[in-house]
Amino acid sequence: MKIIRLLAILLALAACGEESGKASHVGDVPPPFKLATLDGATLDYPAATIGKVVVVRFWATWCPFCKDEMKMIQAVWSQSRAKGVEVLAVNAGQDKGDIADFIAKLGVTYPVLLDPGSKTARQYGVTGLPMTLFIGRDGKVKGRILGETDEATFRRKLEELL
Repeated sequence: MKIIRLLAILLALAACGEESGKASHVGDVPPPFKLATLDGATLDYPAATIGKVVVVRFWATWCPFCKDEMKMIQAVWSQSRAKGVEVLAVNAGQDKGDIADFIAKLGVTYPVLLDPGSKTARQYGVTGLPMTLFIGRDGKVKGRILGETDEATFRRKLEELL
């Protein structure tokens, strides 16, 4: 069943259409989005993060790397948020209840955003999960990781922007 879900989401992410975008690369200004948060509010990016270093992380509960990385990101974010760091965890098209259970078990407190139908993931050209963008205070992409990362690499990329 997990394999079928994985294939369905990957196909949705790869689907062509007017909403599909190119992958954001270093130097690009990523597209704006407005998404619901897990707690029912709405986050308007980039308006809500102006002047901050932003980590935009695309993920899913079925992703084998996401669980441990999300816990690691929680620890790094807790230590860095006073320096003006914001983490936006964009879930690629899953059910809100599944996401809420997953996040509660991990103890994640940074913003979790709902991307129904993976529209924003497609807009960002996401081709695999996890995908992480590091965005500088100037609103431009400064780093990009597709796939799994370790804490040392994550911290290094983040600290280069502080």
